[in-house]
Amino acid sequence: MTENTPPKTQEKTIALLVAAGKSERMQSDIPKPYLQLGEKTILRQTVKNFLQHPEIDGVRVVIRREHHVLYKQSIAGLTLFPCVIGGDTRQESVRLGLEAIAHRNPVNVLVHDIARPRTSHALISQVIAALKTSKAVIPAMKVNDTIKRIANGHVRETIDREQLYTVQTPQGFHFDSLYAAHQAACGKALTDDAAVIEMAGGHVTMVDGDSNNSKITTAEDLKRMQSLLTVHSETRVGMGYDVHTLHVHDSDTHVSKQYIKLCGVRIPHTHYLVGHSDADVGFHALVDAILGALGEGDIGTHFPPSDAQWRGADSARFLLHAYELVANRGGAIAHLDLTFICEQPKIGPYRQEMIRHIAQILKLSHDRISIKATTTEKLGFTGRNEGIAAQAVATISLPKVQL
Repeated sequence: MTENTPPKTQEKTIALLVAAGKSERMQSDIPKPYLQLGEKTILRQTVKNFLQHPEIDGVRVVIRREHHVLYKQSIAGLTLFPCVIGGDTRQESVRLGLEAIAHRNPVNVLVHDIARPRTSHALISQVIAALKTSKAVIPAMKVNDTIKRIANGHVRETIDREQLYTVQTPQGFHFDSLYAAHQAACGKALTDDAAVIEMAGGHVTMVDGDSNNSKITTAEDLKRMQSLLTVHSETRVGMGYDVHTLHVHDSDTHVSKQYIKLCGVRIPHTHYLVGHSDADVGFHALVDAILGALGEGDIGTHFPPSDAQWRGADSARFLLHAYELVANRGGAIAHLDLTFICEQPKIGPYRQEMIRHIAQILKLSHDRISIKATTTEKLGFTGRNEGIAAQAVATISLPKVQL
């Protein structure tokens, strides 16, 4: 289990996930954040969702002190900021979380209920985008049902629903604004962070919420969401293959490369790989495999070699693009299997470094990445050291399209 501070010194957007409630309405011996949802706990589902979003630079979770052992078990293998012990109220828990990340001086903070594990990456991106022009943003959905005020079993009033909305999380804020508003609101009893901003005289902008972004409050909610996860997800598999030519170093051609680059790792070599970009045959095969699983064409469709802007480009950009396509469709990469076909160099000594590099770009745990190598027993172009080939298989999970 790793719970380390990511290596950045300043983050643009940090997600603060609140899991410090008492879960009284769940009526379970196990606290709500640590109940199973599919193969993971509710907390782990939500944490991974934010960790995998390309615009989130760090995640911090606010928990109850007595849940610390359950929390450690739930995040095993994930890399995020150390947890924060919350207070007696949600408002106090958020304030303590903000104080814990203040030294990182983030530009934005997203505050999110841990019990909303199905928040789409599109909604997260929408909130972050709105923070470019507003200091406070909430996702909300218009009330469609008739609303009545009832007392003692009798209808007292029908409420005009025209301006009524239900509010969701994540709620996004300029960090400095929310931090100052929470400090000023100490001791108050406010139901969400937008209300804290409102009390401070700030303006809050609304973006459209998502009907799938429901909150788990009761056992029925959990049962319903278990059913949705089972019915509305599908597994896709894609294959990728790429080849690049090897050229021997020749001082007469003024080629300065004394290495080849595979999966972002520079490996000293007597030859260099030729390509329009950096000729990283490993990354290219992975990108094609992911694009294949998505039905999104191939790497040349997205980064045509005829386009001069990609000359010499770092292929990590291509892999990140493929990851973002998956994330923007609400999906996740489940596993990658990559095989290099070459006589030289030996891949074994660099395998773990390659896995670390891929894992960092795709925000995957190392056990979801496999890298192997084989030779062709000196047969064919790879056997003659004329090139290196790579083939990859990507397994991804996507929300199932309802026909």
